[in-house]
Amino acid sequence: MSGGISAPFIRYPIGTSLLMAGILFVGLVAYPLLPVAPLPQVDFPTIQVTANLPGASPETMASSVAQPLERQFAQIPGIAQMTSTSYLGTAAITIQFDLNRVIDGAANDVQAAINAASGQLPKNLPSPPTYRKVNPADSPILILSAVSDTLPLTEVSDTVDIQLGQQISQISGVAQVTIGGQQKPAIRIQIDPAKLVAKGLSLEDVRSQIAISTVDAPKGNIDGATRAYTIYANDQLTASKDWNDVIIAYRNGGPLRIRDIGQAVSGPEDAKQAAWADGKRGVFLVVFKQPGANVIETVDKIKATLPRLVAAIPPQIKVDVLSDRTTTIRSAVADVQFTMLLTIALVVMVIFLFLRSFWATVIPAVTVPLALLGACSLMWVFGYTLDNLSLMALTIAVGFVVDDAI
Repeated sequence: MSGGISAPFIRYPIGTSLLMAGILFVGLVAYPLLPVAPLPQVDFPTIQVTANLPGASPETMASSVAQPLERQFAQIPGIAQMTSTSYLGTAAITIQFDLNRVIDGAANDVQAAINAASGQLPKNLPSPPTYRKVNPADSPILILSAVSDTLPLTEVSDTVDIQLGQQISQISGVAQVTIGGQQKPAIRIQIDPAKLVAKGLSLEDVRSQIAISTVDAPKGNIDGATRAYTIYANDQLTASKDWNDVIIAYRNGGPLRIRDIGQAVSGPEDAKQAAWADGKRGVFLVVFKQPGANVIETVDKIKATLPRLVAAIPPQIKVDVLSDRTTTIRSAVADVQFTMLLTIALVVMVIFLFLRSFWATVIPAVTVPLALLGACSLMWVFGYTLDNLSLMALTIAVGFVVDDAI
């Protein structure tokens, strides 16, 4: 029987109508679920490894830390590109894998390489190198600023990191939250080199004694005949005045304290980081999204949760949105969507004006939205995003649909 592929649809109009209705409803459900992005999502499996050695020069970080790690990473199969950056006290290695590598499998290989390189790394590393499965080249989707006119900057940074940063990082679609200009509270011990030499000590002697002076170790318990008591005590030193009394060594039969060779002061952990918002010192919350997440939906969730989070921190801290990447994305996507709707309207109008046929106008008026919604359902199945390029392709496809309909 002739008629081609369209013959069964013409022979069974009720079934064809039900199929069209099914495609319509599936498309209406799939369209809001499509991830929104400025451009098509192409996520190269990327892992960044970071190692810290406080006080080490960039040359030391490159030769003693980055180089042993790079030797081990070079043996991992499927690496497309590897770059490293070494600066004061920190080395960062970015590894980009081929598109066919699964990020979880690549992460296991990276962890195994870190373990293999541990014997070649400096023994005084405060912690092993860490990695994260986030592309450092990705732009943040949202930047929040936190400033205060009355509270110390260290307290602002600590509050924002613990109460805001950790809560926002748990929101669906958020990959990572970093603190810009972070000022972690710390005790800084300033040593007078002349006094140190006069007492016959070195900086390493002071450092090693400091490291064991504030350890929150278990205290045990006291067992009695009828009762047992658990000892609750914290021997950590949190105030600078307490550190001044710490004994470093014994000289001439007496204790040598920190105040005898210098002083302990309260201050930030890293005094070389800073952030300004509207001319005021503060800290930033820099939010990155997960690969494939709907950037607009993620930012909307953060903004909806933000009032509740801000209400839980001291009122002296003012939190504002400093940068919202979705502003331009919303405008671009809305403009392309308007262009597509205008294209459909113009096509239908031109057909009606030139053909002067009711059915010739109704057919593309029904077929075009149906085809577009059907395309949206397929885009959702295959994991495509609703972006400028895909919307532009749909706009151009309207012309092909009209040609077929005519």
